[in-house]
Amino acid sequence: MRYTVTGGTGHLGSQIVEKLSKVVPITDIRVGVHTVKKATDLIKNGFDVQGFDFFDETSLQRLLSDTDVFIYIPSKSSTSFERIKELEKVITAAEATKVGHFLAMGFIADQVNNPFSMSAFYGYLPRRLAETGLKYTVIRNALYADPLVPYLPELIQRGHVVYPMSDQALSFISLQDSAKAFAKVATEPKLLVSQKIYTLTQSRNYTMDQLGQVLTQVSGHEIGYQPMTSDEFAQTYNEDGGGLMLASMYQAGAMGLLDELSDDYQHITGQKATELSQFLTEEYSQ
Repeated sequence: MRYTVTGGTGHLGSQIVEKLSKVVPITDIRVGVHTVKKATDLIKNGFDVQGFDFFDETSLQRLLSDTDVFIYIPSKSSTSFERIKELEKVITAAEATKVGHFLAMGFIADQVNNPFSMSAFYGYLPRRLAETGLKYTVIRNALYADPLVPYLPELIQRGHVVYPMSDQALSFISLQDSAKAFAKVATEPKLLVSQKIYTLTQSRNYTMDQLGQVLTQVSGHEIGYQPMTSDEFAQTYNEDGGGLMLASMYQAGAMGLLDELSDDYQHITGQKATELSQFLTEEYSQ
Protein backbone atom coordinates (compact mmCIF):
# COMPACT_ATOMS: atom_id res chain seq x y z
CA MET A 1 0.00 0.00 0.00
CA ARG A 2 1.19 3.48 -0.84
CA TYR A 3 0.05 6.36 1.39
CA THR A 4 0.68 9.89 0.14
CA VAL A 5 0.31 12.85 2.49
CA THR A 6 0.47 16.54 1.57
CA GLY A 7 1.53 19.20 4.05
CA GLY A 8 4.10 16.81 5.47
CA THR A 9 5.98 19.49 7.41
CA GLY A 10 2.86 21.36 8.56
CA HIS A 11 1.13 21.21 11.92
CA LEU A 12 -1.38 18.47 11.04
CA GLY A 13 0.40 16.76 8.14
CA SER A 14 3.58 16.13 10.13
CA GLN A 15 1.61 14.50 12.92
CA ILE A 16 -0.34 12.36 10.46
CA VAL A 17 2.96 11.15 8.98
CA GLU A 18 4.24 10.32 12.46
CA LYS A 19 1.05 8.41 13.39
CA LEU A 20 1.01 6.55 10.07
CA SER A 21 4.60 5.44 10.56
CA LYS A 22 3.55 3.60 13.72
CA VAL A 23 1.14 1.33 11.85
CA VAL A 24 2.60 0.95 8.33
CA PRO A 25 6.20 0.68 7.05
CA ILE A 26 7.92 4.01 6.45
CA THR A 27 8.69 2.80 2.93
CA ASP A 28 4.93 2.84 2.23
CA ILE A 29 4.59 6.55 3.09
CA ARG A 30 5.23 9.30 0.55
CA VAL A 31 5.37 12.83 1.95
CA GLY A 32 4.61 15.83 -0.22
CA VAL A 33 6.25 19.10 0.84
CA HIS A 34 6.56 22.54 -0.70
CA THR A 35 10.08 23.13 0.65
CA VAL A 36 12.31 20.05 0.73
CA LYS A 37 14.88 21.82 2.94
CA LYS A 38 12.31 21.81 5.76
CA ALA A 39 11.96 18.02 5.53
CA THR A 40 15.56 16.97 6.30
CA ASP A 41 14.51 14.98 9.38
CA LEU A 42 11.91 13.06 7.35
CA ILE A 43 14.51 12.27 4.69
CA LYS A 44 17.02 11.12 7.32
CA ASN A 45 14.37 8.82 8.79
CA GLY A 46 13.83 7.13 5.44
CA PHE A 47 10.59 8.69 4.21
CA ASP A 48 10.01 9.15 0.49
CA VAL A 49 9.90 12.98 0.45
CA GLN A 50 8.91 14.76 -2.75
CA GLY A 51 8.79 18.48 -3.41
CA PHE A 52 5.73 19.58 -5.31
CA ASP A 53 3.49 22.52 -6.17
CA PHE A 54 -0.30 22.23 -6.18
CA PHE A 55 -0.35 24.32 -9.37
CA ASP A 56 2.39 22.37 -11.17
CA GLU A 57 0.64 19.53 -12.94
CA THR A 58 3.81 17.51 -13.52
CA SER A 59 5.01 17.58 -9.91
CA LEU A 60 1.51 16.91 -8.58
CA GLN A 61 0.99 13.88 -10.82
CA ARG A 62 4.44 12.57 -9.90
CA LEU A 63 3.54 12.91 -6.22
CA LEU A 64 0.26 11.02 -6.62
CA SER A 65 1.46 8.26 -8.91
CA ASP A 66 0.85 4.72 -7.59
CA THR A 67 -1.06 6.09 -4.57
CA ASP A 68 -3.54 3.81 -2.85
CA VAL A 69 -4.63 6.31 -0.17
CA PHE A 70 -4.11 10.03 -0.68
CA ILE A 71 -4.40 12.19 2.47
CA TYR A 72 -5.10 15.71 1.25
CA ILE A 73 -4.21 18.47 3.69
CA PRO A 74 -5.00 21.77 1.91
CA SER A 75 -2.55 24.64 1.74
CA LYS A 76 -2.88 27.75 3.91
CA SER A 77 -4.52 29.79 1.15
CA SER A 78 -6.31 32.80 2.59
CA THR A 79 -9.40 32.72 0.35
CA SER A 80 -11.88 30.04 -0.65
CA PHE A 81 -11.37 30.93 -4.30
CA GLU A 82 -7.63 30.19 -4.19
CA ARG A 83 -8.12 26.95 -2.33
CA ILE A 84 -10.88 25.82 -4.68
CA LYS A 85 -8.51 26.38 -7.61
CA GLU A 86 -5.99 24.25 -5.74
CA LEU A 87 -8.57 21.51 -5.17
CA GLU A 88 -9.41 21.43 -8.87
CA LYS A 89 -5.76 20.82 -9.68
CA VAL A 90 -5.59 18.07 -7.05
CA ILE A 91 -8.71 16.33 -8.32
CA THR A 92 -7.47 16.44 -11.90
CA ALA A 93 -4.17 14.87 -10.84
CA ALA A 94 -5.90 12.28 -8.66
CA GLU A 95 -8.11 11.24 -11.56
CA ALA A 96 -5.21 11.15 -14.01
CA THR A 97 -3.09 8.97 -11.72
CA LYS A 98 -6.04 6.80 -10.64
CA VAL A 99 -5.62 7.41 -6.91
CA GLY A 100 -7.23 4.56 -4.99
CA HIS A 101 -8.91 6.59 -2.25
CA PHE A 102 -9.02 10.33 -1.57
CA LEU A 103 -9.04 11.17 2.18
CA ALA A 104 -9.57 14.91 2.64
CA MET A 105 -9.42 17.29 5.58
CA GLY A 106 -12.57 19.32 6.17
CA PHE A 107 -13.74 21.77 8.83
CA ILE A 108 -17.02 22.21 10.69
CA ALA A 109 -17.48 25.73 9.27
CA ASP A 110 -19.05 24.44 6.06
CA GLN A 111 -22.69 25.48 6.41
CA VAL A 112 -24.37 27.38 3.57
CA ASN A 113 -24.99 30.44 5.79
CA ASN A 114 -21.52 30.48 7.36
CA PRO A 115 -19.69 33.84 6.94
CA PHE A 116 -16.21 32.37 7.60
CA SER A 117 -14.00 33.41 4.68
CA MET A 118 -12.98 29.78 4.01
CA SER A 119 -16.46 28.34 4.41
CA ALA A 120 -17.18 28.16 0.69
CA PHE A 121 -14.18 25.88 0.19
CA TYR A 122 -15.17 23.52 2.99
CA GLY A 123 -18.73 23.35 1.67
CA TYR A 124 -17.49 22.81 -1.88
CA LEU A 125 -15.01 20.05 -0.97
CA PRO A 126 -17.40 17.09 -0.41
CA ARG A 127 -19.83 18.23 -3.09
CA ARG A 128 -17.06 18.47 -5.67
CA LEU A 129 -15.63 15.08 -4.70
CA ALA A 130 -19.11 13.60 -5.01
CA GLU A 131 -19.14 14.67 -8.68
CA THR A 132 -16.01 12.70 -9.45
CA GLY A 133 -15.52 8.99 -9.93
CA LEU A 134 -13.05 8.94 -7.06
CA LYS A 135 -13.56 7.01 -3.87
CA TYR A 136 -13.41 9.63 -1.14
CA THR A 137 -13.80 10.21 2.59
CA VAL A 138 -13.84 13.56 4.40
CA ILE A 139 -12.76 14.14 8.00
CA ARG A 140 -14.11 17.43 9.36
CA ASN A 141 -12.14 18.93 12.26
CA ALA A 142 -13.48 21.16 14.99
CA LEU A 143 -11.27 24.12 15.95
CA TYR A 144 -7.76 23.09 16.92
CA ALA A 145 -7.15 23.36 20.65
CA ASP A 146 -3.39 23.73 20.16
CA PRO A 147 -3.25 27.50 19.47
CA LEU A 148 -4.70 28.15 22.92
CA VAL A 149 -1.39 27.05 24.49
CA PRO A 150 0.89 29.80 23.08
CA TYR A 151 -2.02 32.27 23.37
CA LEU A 152 -2.46 31.63 27.10
CA PRO A 153 0.28 34.04 28.33
CA GLU A 154 -1.44 36.90 26.48
CA LEU A 155 -4.80 35.91 27.95
CA ILE A 156 -3.27 35.84 31.42
CA GLN A 157 -1.97 39.36 30.84
CA ARG A 158 -5.31 40.57 29.49
CA GLY A 159 -7.28 38.76 32.18
CA HIS A 160 -10.03 37.74 29.78
CA VAL A 161 -10.89 35.90 26.57
CA VAL A 162 -11.56 38.40 23.77
CA TYR A 163 -13.16 36.33 20.99
CA PRO A 164 -16.23 38.14 19.57
CA MET A 165 -18.49 35.19 20.28
CA SER A 166 -21.42 36.61 22.27
CA ASP A 167 -22.95 33.79 24.33
CA GLN A 168 -22.26 30.99 21.81
CA ALA A 169 -19.95 28.00 22.18
CA LEU A 170 -16.95 26.55 20.35
CA SER A 171 -15.98 22.89 19.97
CA PHE A 172 -12.35 21.73 19.81
CA ILE A 173 -10.08 18.85 18.84
CA SER A 174 -6.31 18.58 19.30
CA LEU A 175 -3.97 18.17 16.35
CA GLN A 176 -2.65 14.95 17.90
CA ASP A 177 -6.13 13.45 18.17
CA SER A 178 -7.01 14.56 14.65
CA ALA A 179 -3.82 12.97 13.28
CA LYS A 180 -4.53 9.76 15.17
CA ALA A 181 -7.99 9.57 13.59
CA PHE A 182 -6.65 10.29 10.10
CA ALA A 183 -4.08 7.51 10.41
CA LYS A 184 -6.70 5.09 11.71
CA VAL A 185 -9.19 5.82 8.92
CA ALA A 186 -6.47 5.67 6.25
CA THR A 187 -5.30 2.21 7.33
CA GLU A 188 -8.55 0.51 8.34
CA PRO A 189 -10.68 -0.67 5.39
CA LYS A 190 -13.82 -0.80 7.54
CA LEU A 191 -13.38 2.92 8.29
CA LEU A 192 -12.18 4.07 4.87
CA VAL A 193 -15.67 4.08 3.42
CA SER A 194 -16.36 5.99 0.22
CA GLN A 195 -18.64 9.04 0.60
CA LYS A 196 -18.34 8.82 4.39
CA ILE A 197 -17.95 12.11 6.29
CA TYR A 198 -16.55 12.01 9.83
CA THR A 199 -16.53 14.88 12.32
CA LEU A 200 -13.86 15.13 15.03
CA THR A 201 -14.71 16.96 18.25
CA GLN A 202 -14.20 16.58 21.96
CA SER A 203 -17.20 15.44 24.01
CA ARG A 204 -18.38 18.95 24.95
CA ASN A 205 -18.21 22.52 23.70
CA TYR A 206 -17.52 25.74 25.59
CA THR A 207 -19.08 29.16 25.82
CA MET A 208 -16.47 31.85 26.30
CA ASP A 209 -17.28 32.10 30.01
CA GLN A 210 -16.73 28.34 30.29
CA LEU A 211 -13.53 28.59 28.26
CA GLY A 212 -12.31 31.28 30.64
CA GLN A 213 -12.99 28.96 33.56
CA VAL A 214 -10.92 26.18 31.96
CA LEU A 215 -8.07 28.57 31.23
CA THR A 216 -8.23 29.87 34.81
CA GLN A 217 -7.97 26.32 36.12
CA VAL A 218 -5.04 25.47 33.84
CA SER A 219 -3.05 28.68 34.36
CA GLY A 220 -3.86 29.53 37.96
CA HIS A 221 -4.73 33.07 36.84
CA GLU A 222 -8.25 34.50 36.72
CA ILE A 223 -9.41 34.72 33.11
CA GLY A 224 -12.89 36.01 32.36
CA TYR A 225 -14.67 37.01 29.17
CA GLN A 226 -14.66 40.49 27.69
CA PRO A 227 -15.23 40.28 23.94
CA MET A 228 -13.77 42.65 21.39
CA THR A 229 -15.90 43.77 18.48
CA SER A 230 -15.22 41.92 15.23
CA ASP A 231 -13.51 44.99 13.76
CA GLU A 232 -11.33 45.45 16.83
CA PHE A 233 -10.40 41.75 16.81
CA ALA A 234 -9.50 41.84 13.09
CA GLN A 235 -7.26 44.88 13.60
CA THR A 236 -5.61 43.51 16.76
CA TYR A 237 -4.70 40.15 15.23
CA ASN A 238 -3.76 41.26 11.72
CA GLU A 239 0.02 40.94 12.01
CA ASP A 240 0.16 38.29 9.26
CA GLY A 241 -2.75 39.70 7.28
CA GLY A 242 -5.17 37.11 8.63
CA GLY A 243 -7.18 39.32 10.95
CA LEU A 244 -10.28 39.50 8.77
CA MET A 245 -10.26 35.74 8.24
CA LEU A 246 -10.06 35.09 11.99
CA ALA A 247 -12.77 37.65 12.71
CA SER A 248 -15.04 36.02 10.12
CA MET A 249 -14.54 32.64 11.82
CA TYR A 250 -15.64 34.02 15.18
CA GLN A 251 -18.53 35.77 13.45
CA ALA A 252 -19.63 32.28 12.42
CA GLY A 253 -19.09 31.14 15.99
CA ALA A 254 -21.30 33.95 17.27
CA MET A 255 -24.06 32.56 15.04
CA GLY A 256 -23.79 29.17 16.77
CA LEU A 257 -22.13 27.52 13.75
CA LEU A 258 -18.95 26.24 15.44
CA ASP A 259 -20.38 24.36 18.41
CA GLU A 260 -20.98 20.99 16.70
CA LEU A 261 -20.36 17.81 18.69
CA SER A 262 -19.81 14.25 17.46
CA ASP A 263 -18.75 10.87 18.82
CA ASP A 264 -16.99 9.94 15.56
CA TYR A 265 -13.56 10.16 17.19
CA GLN A 266 -14.51 7.47 19.68
CA HIS A 267 -16.04 5.37 16.90
CA ILE A 268 -12.80 5.63 14.89
CA THR A 269 -10.24 5.11 17.66
CA GLY A 270 -12.16 3.34 20.40
CA GLN A 271 -11.22 6.14 22.81
CA LYS A 272 -12.66 9.49 23.79
CA ALA A 273 -10.92 12.56 22.45
CA THR A 274 -8.65 14.28 24.96
CA GLU A 275 -10.72 16.81 26.88
CA LEU A 276 -9.73 20.46 26.67
CA SER A 277 -8.68 20.88 30.30
CA GLN A 278 -6.49 17.76 30.19
CA PHE A 279 -4.92 18.75 26.87
CA LEU A 280 -4.15 22.30 28.00
CA THR A 281 -2.81 21.17 31.37
CA GLU A 282 -0.43 18.68 29.74
CA GLU A 283 0.75 21.09 27.04
CA TYR A 284 1.00 24.23 29.20
CA SER A 285 3.11 22.47 31.82
CA GLN A 286 5.81 21.53 29.29
